[in-house]
Amino acid sequence: MDSMVNIKLFLTDVDGVLTDAGMYYTESGDEFKKFNTHDGMGLMLLKEKGIKRGFITTENTRIVERRAAKLKIDYLYQGKGFGNKLEAAIEICEKENISLQDVAYIGDDVNCIELLKAVGIAACPANAVKQVKAIPGIIHLEKKGGDGAVREFIDMILEQIQ
Repeated sequence: MDSMVNIKLFLTDVDGVLTDAGMYYTESGDEFKKFNTHDGMGLMLLKEKGIKRGFITTENTRIVERRAAKLKIDYLYQGKGFGNKLEAAIEICEKENISLQDVAYIGDDVNCIELLKAVGIAACPANAVKQVKAIPGIIHLEKKGGDGAVREFIDMILEQIQ
């Protein structure tokens, strides 16, 4: 856990991590996502500690854009599927002049595996797929995606740096 002290960038997937992995649609085609306020507060607490924050997601929605804006997220990369999540993280690291070892990332599905294996600290929600849970050294959180898993991971990091 000592490596948590060196975290300079916190990245998270969106669907299944910041949300419950549900995709809700109305008759008129509007899409809804449920975010957890505890996760939002955790992301604000990281900002207060000077840790940059970013969302990297496969989906591309205005909902996520609005959530990122509300939380004043430093980096938002949408439409990033297999392989592209790692590329996005590398791009952010170059902009911040840090290495992937300075990054904490939480993801839940197979399109997160490459990035989870590359970062300094990786975590997954309780309802992550088995391939993610099998990554050596990954932190298995008690909470599910959309149910405070991001906050649980952030609290672990904050406990180490305070």
